[in-house]
Amino acid sequence: MNHKRLFLYMLIASVGVSALIGIGVTLFGDFGDIEVRVLFTTLTVTVTSIFGLACGAFLESGRGKYLPLAGIAFSIVSALMCFLVIWNVFDDSEIFIKSFLTTTLLAAGCSHLCLLSLAQLDQKFAWTRIAAAVCIALIIAIFLYILWLEPIGGSDLIYRTLGVLGILLASITVVTPLLHKLSHRGPDADKIDTEIERLRARIQELEKLRTPQSTI
Repeated sequence: MNHKRLFLYMLIASVGVSALIGIGVTLFGDFGDIEVRVLFTTLTVTVTSIFGLACGAFLESGRGKYLPLAGIAFSIVSALMCFLVIWNVFDDSEIFIKSFLTTTLLAAGCSHLCLLSLAQLDQKFAWTRIAAAVCIALIIAIFLYILWLEPIGGSDLIYRTLGVLGILLASITVVTPLLHKLSHRGPDADKIDTEIERLRARIQELEKLRTPQSTI
């Protein structure tokens, strides 16, 4: 079973279980500790499946290996750590919580970049993928700086920078599918026209061969 199909099955199963739990609790009971933990567990599987699905699709495309594998690894580790937090195993450890959030940020960043990398762009649009990678790296770095160092001060420069980077990343994410379409419209049309001309020339050659030669 390939990676994409595995995470797709996990996504379908987790969504189905979440729906059943929600319906069951709505009809027959209240949200107790166990119900809430089970629900958050299935939601964690859902998010992990979405991350893994993006990474698995890029891995199957054959255009990248280390980035999707890192994304899958971070996603699985993040999910396991989240389970321990949900079920009150390491929920009191600040270091563990910060490590869990760090792994989740890395998983989200890798999966986002894998998703953008699925688009096949012309060389003139390739800069958008580099810009997206820079934005993702900077956003993760700033969040990790805030998370681990907990800076104290009245300056809002960090949050303004996060806002600008977030807007840039969102813009690139929205236009990437459009650039993917623009990158393939022209070349495909040229290939089709070339093939048509080749076939026409071949048909003319065959017609000449088929026409009986006149004899004197």
